[in-house]
Amino acid sequence: MAQVLLLAASGLARETLESIRGTGDHEVTGILDDNISLHGTKVNGVPVLGGLELAAERTEQLLICAGKGSSRAAIIRRLGLDNERYATHVSAHAVLGSNVHVGTGSIILAGTVATSDIRIGHHVVLMPRVVLTHDDVLSDYSTLAAGAALAGSVHVGREAYLGTNSTVRENLNIGPGSVLGMAAALISDLPAGQTWAGNPARELNTFRSGSQPVQDSHTLSNASLKEATR
Repeated sequence: MAQVLLLAASGLARETLESIRGTGDHEVTGILDDNISLHGTKVNGVPVLGGLELAAERTEQLLICAGKGSSRAAIIRRLGLDNERYATHVSAHAVLGSNVHVGTGSIILAGTVATSDIRIGHHVVLMPRVVLTHDDVLSDYSTLAAGAALAGSVHVGREAYLGTNSTVRENLNIGPGSVLGMAAALISDLPAGQTWAGNPARELNTFRSGSQPVQDSHTLSNASLKEATR
Protein backbone atom coordinates (compact mmCIF):
# COMPACT_ATOMS: atom_id res chain seq x y z
CA MET A 1 0.00 0.00 0.00
CA ALA A 2 1.51 3.31 -1.12
CA GLN A 3 1.93 6.09 1.42
CA VAL A 4 0.46 9.49 0.59
CA LEU A 5 0.44 13.04 1.93
CA LEU A 6 -2.63 15.25 1.52
CA LEU A 7 -1.83 18.86 0.61
CA ALA A 8 -4.20 21.48 2.10
CA ALA A 9 -6.14 20.74 5.29
CA SER A 10 -9.48 21.40 3.60
CA GLY A 11 -12.94 19.88 3.65
CA LEU A 12 -11.91 18.01 0.52
CA ALA A 13 -8.91 16.61 2.41
CA ARG A 14 -11.20 15.22 5.10
CA GLU A 15 -13.52 13.72 2.50
CA THR A 16 -10.60 12.22 0.61
CA LEU A 17 -9.12 10.82 3.81
CA GLU A 18 -12.36 8.99 4.63
CA SER A 19 -12.63 7.72 1.07
CA ILE A 20 -9.06 6.39 1.17
CA ARG A 21 -9.74 4.68 4.48
CA GLY A 22 -12.82 3.01 3.00
CA THR A 23 -11.03 1.99 -0.19
CA GLY A 24 -7.67 0.96 1.23
CA ASP A 25 -5.63 2.06 -1.78
CA HIS A 26 -3.23 4.30 0.17
CA GLU A 27 -1.98 4.98 3.67
CA VAL A 28 -2.29 8.66 4.60
CA THR A 29 0.76 9.53 6.70
CA GLY A 30 0.21 13.25 7.08
CA ILE A 31 -1.21 16.54 5.84
CA LEU A 32 0.73 19.61 4.68
CA ASP A 33 -0.77 23.09 4.96
CA ASP A 34 0.73 26.59 5.01
CA ASN A 35 -1.47 27.65 7.94
CA ILE A 36 1.07 27.55 10.77
CA SER A 37 -1.70 27.45 13.40
CA LEU A 38 -2.50 23.94 12.19
CA HIS A 39 1.04 22.62 12.44
CA GLY A 40 1.34 19.97 15.13
CA THR A 41 -2.44 19.41 15.25
CA LYS A 42 -4.40 16.50 13.81
CA VAL A 43 -7.19 16.41 11.22
CA ASN A 44 -9.41 13.34 11.66
CA GLY A 45 -6.51 11.59 13.36
CA VAL A 46 -3.85 12.53 10.78
CA PRO A 47 -1.04 14.91 11.81
CA VAL A 48 -0.47 18.24 10.08
CA LEU A 49 3.29 18.02 9.60
CA GLY A 50 4.06 21.52 8.34
CA GLY A 51 3.91 23.70 5.25
CA LEU A 52 3.69 22.67 1.61
CA GLU A 53 7.43 23.17 1.14
CA LEU A 54 7.99 19.90 3.02
CA ALA A 55 6.60 17.97 0.04
CA ALA A 56 9.96 18.19 -1.73
CA GLU A 57 11.74 16.66 1.27
CA ARG A 58 9.35 13.75 1.77
CA THR A 59 9.18 10.45 -0.08
CA GLU A 60 5.41 9.84 -0.04
CA GLN A 61 3.16 10.40 -3.02
CA LEU A 62 1.02 13.52 -2.94
CA LEU A 63 -2.66 14.35 -3.39
CA ILE A 64 -3.62 18.01 -3.83
CA CYS A 65 -6.80 18.62 -1.81
CA ALA A 66 -7.43 22.31 -2.45
CA GLY A 67 -11.08 22.58 -3.45
CA LYS A 68 -10.59 25.17 -6.18
CA GLY A 69 -8.97 24.05 -9.43
CA SER A 70 -6.89 27.19 -9.82
CA SER A 71 -5.50 26.63 -6.31
CA ARG A 72 -4.51 23.07 -7.20
CA ALA A 73 -2.80 24.35 -10.35
CA ALA A 74 -0.95 27.00 -8.34
CA ILE A 75 0.33 24.38 -5.88
CA ILE A 76 1.57 22.19 -8.73
CA ARG A 77 3.45 25.13 -10.25
CA ARG A 78 4.90 26.14 -6.89
CA LEU A 79 6.20 22.67 -6.04
CA GLY A 80 7.64 21.94 -9.49
CA LEU A 81 7.79 18.20 -8.78
CA ASP A 82 7.75 15.34 -11.28
CA ASN A 83 4.39 13.90 -12.25
CA GLU A 84 5.33 10.56 -10.66
CA ARG A 85 5.15 12.15 -7.20
CA TYR A 86 1.38 12.49 -7.43
CA ALA A 87 -1.09 9.81 -6.45
CA THR A 88 -4.57 9.19 -7.88
CA HIS A 89 -7.55 8.15 -5.77
CA VAL A 90 -10.72 6.45 -7.05
CA SER A 91 -13.22 5.42 -4.41
CA ALA A 92 -14.13 1.74 -4.25
CA HIS A 93 -17.73 2.94 -4.49
CA ALA A 94 -17.28 4.73 -7.83
CA VAL A 95 -18.28 2.95 -11.05
CA LEU A 96 -15.97 3.59 -14.00
CA GLY A 97 -16.30 1.94 -17.40
CA SER A 98 -13.38 0.10 -18.94
CA ASN A 99 -12.76 2.92 -21.45
CA VAL A 100 -12.57 5.70 -18.85
CA HIS A 101 -9.13 7.29 -18.53
CA VAL A 102 -8.26 9.05 -15.26
CA GLY A 103 -5.31 11.45 -15.15
CA THR A 104 -2.67 11.57 -12.44
CA GLY A 105 -3.59 13.38 -9.24
CA SER A 106 -7.34 13.14 -9.70
CA ILE A 107 -9.73 12.40 -6.83
CA ILE A 108 -12.99 10.54 -7.53
CA LEU A 109 -15.35 10.08 -4.59
CA ALA A 110 -18.12 7.60 -3.82
CA GLY A 111 -21.18 7.24 -6.05
CA THR A 112 -19.54 8.70 -9.13
CA VAL A 113 -20.56 6.96 -12.37
CA ALA A 114 -18.54 7.35 -15.57
CA THR A 115 -19.91 5.22 -18.39
CA SER A 116 -17.89 4.93 -21.59
CA ASP A 117 -15.09 6.61 -23.57
CA ILE A 118 -14.53 9.39 -21.05
CA ARG A 119 -11.31 11.32 -20.46
CA ILE A 120 -10.68 12.79 -17.01
CA GLY A 121 -7.62 15.05 -16.88
CA HIS A 122 -4.92 15.56 -14.28
CA HIS A 123 -5.83 16.79 -10.77
CA VAL A 124 -9.56 16.72 -11.47
CA VAL A 125 -11.91 16.42 -8.48
CA LEU A 126 -15.25 14.60 -8.71
CA MET A 127 -17.37 14.90 -5.58
CA PRO A 128 -19.92 12.22 -4.58
CA ARG A 129 -22.59 11.11 -7.06
CA VAL A 130 -21.20 12.86 -10.13
CA VAL A 131 -22.51 11.35 -13.38
CA LEU A 132 -20.47 11.40 -16.61
CA THR A 133 -21.87 9.86 -19.78
CA HIS A 134 -20.30 8.82 -23.07
CA ASP A 135 -17.50 10.86 -24.63
CA ASP A 136 -17.26 13.52 -21.94
CA VAL A 137 -13.89 15.25 -21.56
CA LEU A 138 -12.82 16.92 -18.31
CA SER A 139 -9.73 19.10 -18.62
CA ASP A 140 -7.02 19.40 -15.97
CA TYR A 141 -7.96 20.94 -12.60
CA SER A 142 -11.70 20.96 -13.28
CA THR A 143 -14.03 20.35 -10.32
CA LEU A 144 -17.50 18.81 -10.29
CA ALA A 145 -19.40 19.16 -7.01
CA ALA A 146 -21.75 16.55 -5.58
CA GLY A 147 -24.52 15.42 -7.91
CA ALA A 148 -23.32 17.26 -11.02
CA ALA A 149 -24.42 15.42 -14.16
CA LEU A 150 -23.16 15.70 -17.73
CA ALA A 151 -24.93 14.36 -20.81
CA GLY A 152 -22.79 12.95 -23.62
CA SER A 153 -19.92 14.68 -25.44
CA VAL A 154 -19.56 17.57 -23.00
CA HIS A 155 -16.15 19.26 -22.80
CA VAL A 156 -15.27 20.88 -19.46
CA GLY A 157 -12.43 23.39 -19.63
CA ARG A 158 -9.37 23.70 -17.42
CA GLU A 159 -10.11 24.92 -13.87
CA ALA A 160 -13.88 25.09 -14.49
CA TYR A 161 -16.20 24.50 -11.55
CA LEU A 162 -19.66 22.90 -11.70
CA GLY A 163 -21.83 23.36 -8.61
CA THR A 164 -23.85 20.84 -6.66
CA ASN A 165 -26.66 19.18 -8.65
CA SER A 166 -25.94 21.18 -11.79
CA THR A 167 -26.83 19.54 -15.11
CA VAL A 168 -25.38 19.98 -18.59
CA ARG A 169 -27.00 19.16 -21.94
CA GLU A 170 -25.12 17.05 -24.49
CA ASN A 171 -22.52 18.44 -26.94
CA LEU A 172 -21.74 21.59 -24.95
CA ASN A 173 -18.46 23.33 -24.11
CA ILE A 174 -17.77 24.77 -20.66
CA GLY A 175 -14.95 27.27 -20.94
CA PRO A 176 -11.76 27.36 -18.86
CA GLY A 177 -12.12 29.03 -15.47
CA SER A 178 -15.90 29.26 -15.67
CA VAL A 179 -18.39 28.55 -12.86
CA LEU A 180 -21.80 26.88 -13.18
CA GLY A 181 -23.97 27.55 -10.13
CA MET A 182 -25.70 25.06 -7.86
CA ALA A 183 -28.71 23.31 -9.44
CA ALA A 184 -28.17 25.23 -12.69
CA ALA A 185 -29.31 23.68 -15.97
CA LEU A 186 -26.90 24.48 -18.81
CA ILE A 187 -28.40 24.30 -22.31
CA SER A 188 -25.84 26.39 -24.25
CA ASP A 189 -22.07 26.81 -24.23
CA LEU A 190 -20.64 28.56 -21.16
CA PRO A 191 -17.85 30.98 -22.17
CA ALA A 192 -14.47 31.01 -20.46
CA GLY A 193 -14.23 32.86 -17.16
CA GLN A 194 -17.94 33.53 -16.75
CA THR A 195 -20.28 32.57 -13.88
CA TRP A 196 -23.72 31.28 -14.88
CA ALA A 197 -26.67 30.20 -12.75
CA GLY A 198 -30.36 29.44 -12.97
CA ASN A 199 -32.65 27.21 -15.05
CA PRO A 200 -31.95 27.65 -17.87
CA ALA A 201 -28.50 28.89 -16.87
CA ARG A 202 -27.33 32.30 -18.01
CA GLU A 203 -24.67 34.81 -16.99
CA LEU A 204 -25.38 36.30 -13.57
CA ASN A 205 -25.33 39.93 -14.64
CA THR A 206 -28.18 39.27 -17.10
CA PHE A 207 -30.70 38.67 -14.28
CA ARG A 208 -33.25 41.48 -13.98
CA SER A 209 -36.07 42.32 -11.58
CA GLY A 210 -39.18 40.46 -12.57
CA SER A 211 -37.29 37.24 -13.28
CA GLN A 212 -34.83 36.94 -10.40
CA PRO A 213 -33.56 39.79 -8.22
CA VAL A 214 -29.99 40.84 -8.79
CA GLN A 215 -29.08 40.35 -5.12
CA ASP A 216 -30.39 36.76 -5.23
CA SER A 217 -28.22 35.96 -8.23
CA HIS A 218 -25.17 37.32 -6.40
CA THR A 219 -26.06 35.18 -3.40
CA LEU A 220 -26.14 32.11 -5.61
CA SER A 221 -22.79 33.05 -7.12
CA ASN A 222 -21.20 33.55 -3.72
CA ALA A 223 -22.53 30.21 -2.50
CA SER A 224 -21.06 28.47 -5.52
CA LEU A 225 -17.71 30.15 -5.08
CA LYS A 226 -17.64 29.34 -1.35
CA GLU A 227 -18.30 25.71 -2.19
CA ALA A 228 -15.49 25.77 -4.77
CA THR A 229 -12.93 26.94 -2.22
CA ARG A 230 -13.94 24.91 0.81
